[in-house]
Amino acid sequence: MTPIIILVIILVVVIALSIGIYNKLVTLRNRLRNAFAQIDVQLKRRYDLIPNLVEIAKSYMEHERETLEAVIQARNQAQQAEEKAAGQPDDPEAMQNLMGAEQALTGSLGRLFALSENYPDLKANQNMMQLSEELSSTENKVAFARQAFNDAVMNYNTYREKFPNMMFANTFGFSPAQQFVIESPEEREAPKVSF
Repeated sequence: MTPIIILVIILVVVIALSIGIYNKLVTLRNRLRNAFAQIDVQLKRRYDLIPNLVEIAKSYMEHERETLEAVIQARNQAQQAEEKAAGQPDDPEAMQNLMGAEQALTGSLGRLFALSENYPDLKANQNMMQLSEELSSTENKVAFARQAFNDAVMNYNTYREKFPNMMFANTFGFSPAQQFVIESPEEREAPKVSF
């Protein structure tokens, strides 16, 4: 009778441990998804500002059509990548695509702002200055949201990789999450938006 009681106690402990690990993994994955939702809000705000910025610049920068079109194209690609990543922020491939698209967008915005230096009337335009300030503010908010997301990813991945958690994580399909990092050093800086 005693071996049966010991076996039942061991089984109860294993089940309780499994439930605890599973619930903690779910909690951490949901925090990760919530952290990405905060990035999502700021990126959408950024994407909404860009067409207005380009429209104002278009009237002043008639000869820079190629640059303006590149900004809009990069914005559209980044927005599509962001929508895919928003569906599964713990999918490493979706995050990789988003990071690449964001780098391209930041690069094209940087070229736009560099060219705008040649147009004093554009720099003095009140709407352009206001949009630039909003975009600058949004860039800062994206950076803070990205930092919170990366912290959530680190917590999730660390818990997931610990023993015996990794056995449960692999069994129940909790795959590693990808941090939102910028690969090239020049892209780490937010575009300069002073007009």
